[in-house]
Amino acid sequence: MKLLSTLIFAALLAGCASAPKAPVIAADRTLFNDSAFHKPDTIATAEQIIALTPEMKSYADKIRRTRRPSAKLHEALFDALYQRDQLRLEYDSEMTRTAAQAFEARSGNCLSLVIMTAAFARELGLDVQFQRITSEDTWSRAGSLYFSSGHVNLVLGRTTTQAQNAFDMNQFITIDFLPPPDAEKMPTEVIPEQTIVALFMNNRAAESMVQGKLDEAYWWARAAIEHDNTFLMGYNTLATVYQRRGDLERAEKALRFARSHDARNTVVLFNLSEVTAAQGKNDESAQLKAELARLEPYPPFYFFNLGQQAMNDGDYKKARAMFVREVQRAPYYHEFHFWLAKAAFALGNLKEADKHMSLALNNSTTRSETAIYAGKLANLRLYESRARLRQGF
Repeated sequence: MKLLSTLIFAALLAGCASAPKAPVIAADRTLFNDSAFHKPDTIATAEQIIALTPEMKSYADKIRRTRRPSAKLHEALFDALYQRDQLRLEYDSEMTRTAAQAFEARSGNCLSLVIMTAAFARELGLDVQFQRITSEDTWSRAGSLYFSSGHVNLVLGRTTTQAQNAFDMNQFITIDFLPPPDAEKMPTEVIPEQTIVALFMNNRAAESMVQGKLDEAYWWARAAIEHDNTFLMGYNTLATVYQRRGDLERAEKALRFARSHDARNTVVLFNLSEVTAAQGKNDESAQLKAELARLEPYPPFYFFNLGQQAMNDGDYKKARAMFVREVQRAPYYHEFHFWLAKAAFALGNLKEADKHMSLALNNSTTRSETAIYAGKLANLRLYESRARLRQGF
């Protein structure tokens, strides 16, 4: 059966996941089909996701013992995470790691690093508050899978004695890994720990799908819903697993469930339009696509796809114009800069090609992407130097 192009909500390649404000949802266990998916041993529990290893506990004790006399505990933890002579954390969005895995690797995406930091904070006796930045989400892709990514951070400190969950403004600090530009000016929303754990599980489901591990993806998506049944994008991810397994009826059921609680969710709406079309429900699919066009006339990657088509047609001027429009919408997504560099190179504008290949490198979020762009930038600059020599400069 032909696989459909899919959209899933996760934080895999572009950073960190975020979740919309949770509605009140009654659990529906008929959405699951456990017998169709072998359960692997790699599905972590909520406790395992945030657990500290003995080495981590020793490190927390070191922070406590060696902090500056005037430093508060939350300041000492901040220093340990950010000072290059201490933990030396590195941002890497290749996979979503547990607290223990992030500490061992000294790297992770922002959700991994938030979870690891929260685990340390609680070991040090600090209060933790998780937040999502309520700005517009960004998009990335891996093959036929498209990902919407938001951003989460956390506040550490002490709560006041006057109000529960209200932080003493003299005793708190916000820790943010790879914050978006002007993050301090953007509104935030407090989210519970159960949503953070569900986001982790949903990310793992998405990562498993990219690797073709559908059994594992199913159980991670199921775990996300079981842990927080108000997390609507978990149902969308579950539907995507069913869709890629070829079970379109169950995919449709999960998507209809999600849509019944958020009728204007464009990710769910798009996937439902695709699933109904694949089942021959053409009239309903057309209605869904028309509604989607009203809600989102220029969906993610719209201009990018036009640009790629123009590249294939050899119309590099049009391709450049389309890639410029995508860069304007998502100025920090590496792939848009990469293709804009290719179009500029095809037009003979080496300076612009160099600029955007550099931006692709600077905005890459995995080690493999960084290596690829670094190599292409080196080749481009070698070409530039040879071109200058040919011109007599």
